[in-house]
Amino acid sequence: MNVYTTEQIRNVVLLGHGGAGKTTLAEGLAFVTKAITRMGKVADGTTISDYDKEEIKRGFSIHSSILPIEWEGLKINLLDAPGYFDFVGQAEEAMSVADAAVIVINGKAGVEVGTKKAWDICERRKIPRIFFVTNMDDPNADYLGIVEELKQLYGKKVAPFHLPFYENEKFTGFVNVVKMGGRRFAADGTYEDTDIPDSISGNLSEVREMILEAVAESSEELMDKYFNGEEFTQEEISQALRRGVIDCDIVPVQMGSGVNTYGTNMLLQSFQKYFPSPEKAEVFKKGTNTKTGEEIVADKDNDKPVSAYVFKTIMDPFVGKYSLVKVCTGVLRNNDVVYNAGKETEEKLQKLYVMRGKDVMEVKELRSGDIGAIGKLNSTRTGDTLSTREFPVVYHPTTMSKPQEYMRYRAKNKGEEDKIAQGLLKLTIEDLTLKTVNDEENRQMLIYGVGMQQLEVAASMLAEKYKVEIELSKPKFAYRETITKKVEAAGKHKKQSGGHGQYGDVKLILEPSGDQEKPYMFEEKIFGGAVPKNYFPAVEKGIQESVLKGPLAAYPVVGIKATLIDGSYHPVDSSELAFKTATMLAFRSGFADARPVLLEPIESLKVMVPDKFTGDIMGDLNKRRGRIMGMNPTGNGNQVIEAEIPASEMYGYSTDLRSMTGGMGDYEHVFVRYEQAPPEVQAKEIERRASKVEQLEV
Repeated sequence: MNVYTTEQIRNVVLLGHGGAGKTTLAEGLAFVTKAITRMGKVADGTTISDYDKEEIKRGFSIHSSILPIEWEGLKINLLDAPGYFDFVGQAEEAMSVADAAVIVINGKAGVEVGTKKAWDICERRKIPRIFFVTNMDDPNADYLGIVEELKQLYGKKVAPFHLPFYENEKFTGFVNVVKMGGRRFAADGTYEDTDIPDSISGNLSEVREMILEAVAESSEELMDKYFNGEEFTQEEISQALRRGVIDCDIVPVQMGSGVNTYGTNMLLQSFQKYFPSPEKAEVFKKGTNTKTGEEIVADKDNDKPVSAYVFKTIMDPFVGKYSLVKVCTGVLRNNDVVYNAGKETEEKLQKLYVMRGKDVMEVKELRSGDIGAIGKLNSTRTGDTLSTREFPVVYHPTTMSKPQEYMRYRAKNKGEEDKIAQGLLKLTIEDLTLKTVNDEENRQMLIYGVGMQQLEVAASMLAEKYKVEIELSKPKFAYRETITKKVEAAGKHKKQSGGHGQYGDVKLILEPSGDQEKPYMFEEKIFGGAVPKNYFPAVEKGIQESVLKGPLAAYPVVGIKATLIDGSYHPVDSSELAFKTATMLAFRSGFADARPVLLEPIESLKVMVPDKFTGDIMGDLNKRRGRIMGMNPTGNGNQVIEAEIPASEMYGYSTDLRSMTGGMGDYEHVFVRYEQAPPEVQAKEIERRASKVEQLEV
């Protein structure tokens, strides 16, 4: 592939609801620009962007893909992002290097939750966007209905650039509302000029007015002209629209059919005319010069020392390892020695590539603003910055969604634990919203993700790519034990078996300490030397070991105060071991008399949902034993519901929340404290753990 200057580059991400047609549109754009010679199909698993076996099997995008295409002197880096919410991390990676977006809407399904989420992320990042309504050849497609809904949601920003027309109930062409000219599609997706059909004159005047309103909103001068009833010149319209789109004040609506490549040529023209090249984009990555502490802005200046942000890592046993980068300043060349300031290591670049799906093409250099790939970097990971030792830069990593859902996993076949660990490490390097945790307390391995589907896909990928299998199950939750009553307890350990025996005798007071942050507090109030001071540490050691696994359900004990008040000793047979054992006996007997209870972990939960779902959400939280702590409006028609809820009731919440809100809800939770569990919960857990209590030894 040729090397392109910064001015010739467009970095465009395709966003939208899952199944909206993003991958098919990307395939159509690649086909009309001759990047591929044959259109693939998602259903057949033959598209260039969904090349992973898991994507082919499931029929939807799991990873973000890069598809560079060349068109009339431009290099357009298409970033095809997954629309399913579990894989939002892949979309966030793609968004981190995009300078503009196409929000794809299925003409039949209309505006969906993924449409609104795509809009929100574009608003947060302040990047230009175009709505593209696809599947217009479906007889149930409703372009005007979609335009009207977009207008209601986002106001006068929405400007329909095109209006479809039909002949014999077939989608055959459109009107370019900006230029007021008819266009009829040819079989290959190109179009030719034609007359505007009289049948759409009423709708045309309506959408034309939307365009003029959007133009008028772009400046006070044009607003005055609009209200005075003066006509805009074509040049004024064109300049105002370009400026408005780049400034995010105007969002065009275009349409077509990805399968038939209808509308793809108009979209390419819009990329050229309305989307900014990287150096003119409003969003610049910021970072720090680690040598001087100076703030750095990635202004895409080719004359500056090179710096590049690693936004994605591919770890594939078949494709290989590639670090995908966007060049932020300077020019990245073959054989450069670059410096990873974050890890304080140097990396020698062997070859540079551009990737088109799984296909790689060598290039000699990448200029500022361009996107490419580097093979086999040793220590560099997603989020790192490559620069020079003389001008060391670290760009702020992209903020990623936090993994909130988790499951327990174990090896299906014994002896494969190391292979599983290696495979999962590679998956977590590829996807930063996936992580593993060794829960030592509960003796379980946990895998975290955005949702259950992501975790299931990860397990399937392990089997497919790395030939090891794991079983996913509900995790164990970390309960605690404590007491609620003050008691006295005695313990005596006496053993004689020839020679020196074993003798230890203690009397303790066990009571709640009031501090559940600490397992225990220990005091001694011995009078008259009933227990010599040199055995006090042994008594405390007995308490220390006893609280590791409580007598109730073999969970750790917290909030205990133990006071040594009396005892006896033998001048020959007493020992530290004897007093420790006696203490443990006293602890067990006293614990049983002190009204022991199980404590369950409580989490602070925040649920962000539109107003209309608040009743359903609060009702569901009540069923989960949650306590509503308050509601806070966010000012955009959403509410943040704050609650406290047992951790065990959060299992599977991501799936249920999406079901209740149609995917519009989001949440986050964090552990806050332990709290006494209800009697029925305690009874069930104590019964389940009975065998572990029997195994406890003193």
